[in-house]
Amino acid sequence: MENFASTLDHQAEHRPDKVVLTYGARTLSNTDLHERVNALAAGLRDLGVRRGDIVGMLLYNCPEFLELVYAVNRLGAAFLPLNYRLAPAEWEYILANSEAKVLVADPEFTDALDGLRLPALRARLTTAAEAPAAPWVRYEELVTAHRGARVPVADVAGEDLQRLMYTSGTTSRPKGVCISHRNLAWKNLGLMVQFGLTDQEVTAVAGPLYHVGALDMGGLATLHAGGSLVLQRKFDAAGLLGLVERHRATSVWLAPAMVNAVLQLPDDLARKDVGSIRLILSGGEKMPEARLRQVLERFPGVWFADAYGLTETVSSDTFVPYAHVRDKLGSVGRPLPHNQVRVADDQGEPVPAGAIGEVLVRGPKVFSGYWRDDEANKKAFVNGWFRTGDMGRLDDDGFLYIEDRKKDMIVSGGENIATPEIERVLYEHEDVVEAAVVGRPDERWGEVPHAFLVLRAGATLTAADVAAFCAGRLARFKVPKYVTLIDELPRTPSGKVLKRQLRRIEDQT
Repeated sequence: MENFASTLDHQAEHRPDKVVLTYGARTLSNTDLHERVNALAAGLRDLGVRRGDIVGMLLYNCPEFLELVYAVNRLGAAFLPLNYRLAPAEWEYILANSEAKVLVADPEFTDALDGLRLPALRARLTTAAEAPAAPWVRYEELVTAHRGARVPVADVAGEDLQRLMYTSGTTSRPKGVCISHRNLAWKNLGLMVQFGLTDQEVTAVAGPLYHVGALDMGGLATLHAGGSLVLQRKFDAAGLLGLVERHRATSVWLAPAMVNAVLQLPDDLARKDVGSIRLILSGGEKMPEARLRQVLERFPGVWFADAYGLTETVSSDTFVPYAHVRDKLGSVGRPLPHNQVRVADDQGEPVPAGAIGEVLVRGPKVFSGYWRDDEANKKAFVNGWFRTGDMGRLDDDGFLYIEDRKKDMIVSGGENIATPEIERVLYEHEDVVEAAVVGRPDERWGEVPHAFLVLRAGATLTAADVAAFCAGRLARFKVPKYVTLIDELPRTPSGKVLKRQLRRIEDQT
């Protein structure tokens, strides 16, 4: 059976007493989780959820999130995780576009959701501890009312929808990414083979579960392998270190911005026993080499598996092997098992090693297309390969290096400038905590680099200071002509810098 929900039945039969979810003082064994998932599935079925329906979820990290994953899939339906950092108008667009039939939300969001126009919505559930106002129904009451129920796992086809995830919308309206049960299974299998995931794995989940980073790079793969998850409601660097120490976590996914936050706590790192960690998965944005060196110094012996992946590929396209973490610094590694990566020209044909081109991906974990968007689907594939929109190169050993987003390449006086090349140098400055570079229109050169910097407390830098620092490290045409100091970089939940927001700031300067 290809339904992901069937994996819970297997775990409940073979590891019934194993604690698989820990959330604060709450713990759930496989038996506990299996019983609650069956009850929830029965409740959702009574609310009218049927095969192929969409169930929206607007939740912080919590056991209910994962209960819903299993319960919704059990019915042959698909779940839709919503980014809680979006504005209500964006939730409205996504829920309306997906025609979600049921919505489950934390109480922090119910007031904002009440004002949305969602004609397809049949029922609303909330995780509130107290009785909510109509039309909301308390999640726990639904589970309790159906306790003891048994719902058979729907016999779905591998290509059937397991979930619908909307892209972060860095350039336009978010698009619904259709992820199938087969996509998920091949991704999980690839991670198990790559990292040796077993029932002994304890994965700390600190990133938001609505994103493929936290949900897929460890999360569901660990559960599939029979391991356990320890959940943090929202990311907190100091709290995460305590979580790792207390539960002897063995692996964790951290976006680059999260890695940076952990590195800003040297005293905590020195005090906490985090020696149980064997694997740190990363990705979502190119990691500056200066930060990579810091990670390797702070976590000696740990496999820091820098990665490349997208929502459309259920994450995890490439990883840096343990043996090459140092000698391939700056690379995002080689393809995950069962996955293929190509660097190509505009016609989709491979370019020579060392040449920059668009990164293409092919394999059984790559999605089949966007939700009800034929135009986007026509542009997304070339000769069976998914066009990522990222620019990269392969070295002679087949290691991938991401240079830039295709749309973020700066063309200055006819020269192509990859913004991460400038950002890498800026990160080497002792006062720079974060850096991002975008192209700024220029009458003479077409575009010139504009740097946005987050500095250490009390530090200051001018454009002249930056130019002096970059001299000798970068070609003159690559040196930022403009510098803007900001409190923090705008980012998506996966850690990617929202450069379109920086361009808006740039337009006002």
